[in-house]
Amino acid sequence: MDDAMTLDRALEDESLVVAGRTFNSRLIIGTGKYETYAQNAEALKASGADMITVAVRRVNLSNPDEPRLVDFIPPEDYTFLPNTAGCFTGEDAVRTLRLAREAGGWNLVKLEVLSDPKHLYPDMAETLRAAEMLIQDGFEVMVYCSDDPVYAKKLEEIGCCAIMPLGAPIGSGLGIQNPVNIRLIIEQTRVPVIVDAGVGTASDAAVAMELGCDGVLMNTAIAEAKDPIRMAKAMKHAVIAGREAYLAGRMPKKKYADPSSPLSGLI
Repeated sequence: MDDAMTLDRALEDESLVVAGRTFNSRLIIGTGKYETYAQNAEALKASGADMITVAVRRVNLSNPDEPRLVDFIPPEDYTFLPNTAGCFTGEDAVRTLRLAREAGGWNLVKLEVLSDPKHLYPDMAETLRAAEMLIQDGFEVMVYCSDDPVYAKKLEEIGCCAIMPLGAPIGSGLGIQNPVNIRLIIEQTRVPVIVDAGVGTASDAAVAMELGCDGVLMNTAIAEAKDPIRMAKAMKHAVIAGREAYLAGRMPKKKYADPSSPLSGLI
C-alpha cells in the first residue's frame, strides 16, 4: 500500500463524512437540559465534537432580549444541526426545518417525528413521509429512526444522508438494547449509521462504536451527569476507543480458557 492510500485510509478511519462534509469527531452532542448555555459550551469543548444538534423549537437562537445559544456557541466555529424535537407530524417537522433554514441558512438537518409522548419512539411511517418531503425540498436529512432494518433501508433508498437508529428510548440512559438490529443496519447501509438516543455512560458509546457505527449522538447522558464537563470528556475518549477497537478487530470469544503462553515444553 503506497503512502497516498495509507493517508486516505487514515483519514477515513478518523473522520466522519456526512453529505460530503468532513467532521474530525464522531461524537455529536445536543443543546437540551443543560443548566446554562455557558455550561453547554464548556461541555461541547470538552467533548471535542464539531457538530451540535439544536432543537429549533426549544432553543433561543434569535431573541436578543434573552440569552442566546449563538452567543456562547458560535455557528461559524461549529456545525449546527437543526432538529425537529417535539414534532409529532410530518407537516410540523417540515415547517420547523424550513423556518430553521430561513433563520440560519441550515440545510443539513436532523429529522425526528415522534409517536407516543410516553415512550418517544419515532412514528416511522410519518418519518418516512416527512423525509421524502424534506429531500424533495432540497434538505440533506439525517434521520432518527427505530432500530428496524426494514425502515432503515427505506430511508436510505429515498436519499437520507445518515441513518440514526435509537439505542434505547430517548433520555433513558439504558444503553444499546438491540445490538443485533444495529449490526444488521450497519451491514446493509452505505451512508453513515449514527446511534441516536439511549446512551447513558461512556461504555454505552464504546459499545455502539465497537459494533461498527460511524458515530454517536447524545444529549442527556452528558447534560444530566453529575459533572457534565467530565462526562463530555469521557464520551470523547469512549467514542475514539470504540472506533479503534472496531478497526482493530476483537479476538474471537471462546468457551474455554486459552493460555497466553504455550503449556508445551515447560521445564
